[in-house]
Amino acid sequence: MKIGLYFGSFNPVHNGHMMIANYLVEYSDLDQIWMVVSPQNPLKPAKGLLQDYHRFHLVELAIGDYPKIKASKIEFDLPKPSYTIHTLTYLKEKFPTHQFALIMGADNLQTFHKWKNYELILEEHELYVYPRNESDGGDLKSHAQVRWVEAPIMEVSSTMIRNAIKDKKDVHFFLPQAVADYIQEMSFYKK
Repeated sequence: MKIGLYFGSFNPVHNGHMMIANYLVEYSDLDQIWMVVSPQNPLKPAKGLLQDYHRFHLVELAIGDYPKIKASKIEFDLPKPSYTIHTLTYLKEKFPTHQFALIMGADNLQTFHKWKNYELILEEHELYVYPRNESDGGDLKSHAQVRWVEAPIMEVSSTMIRNAIKDKKDVHFFLPQAVADYIQEMSFYKK
């Protein structure tokens, strides 16, 4: 089985994330998408993150019963900060019959050379890259392991949603309904 790993803080998961995951699993050769909730991205500050299990639960709510996308908390038990190379090594040992590919936006591809052991990741894994307006993918855009996917360009971000909630704006149509309901119920992002 070919699994696309879509890593993210998902703080919170929003319709843009879900549309990209849905597009990739339906319009590429990936059999499933695993949305890997990252406890801490070593290239981003941890400040302002909802608790790991709340973000994981939001991803589960967003997916619902759609069988081709799964929520993954695989990184919760791995050493922090989370390095993709360690997660990939662990997954290959745990699921030796699966083939794993990474899903990322062109902006992440542009800074991919900053990732720990990025050369090894590129040797062993394909990268499925979706377009972002602010980036062409940088020096690795033509690498043999990079697969460009013409997914719709999403101009929505978790930061924008958090700020809107804090400013008492209605973001109803930016979030899956179950996610919006849980955020409201738990009063997340209001401060």
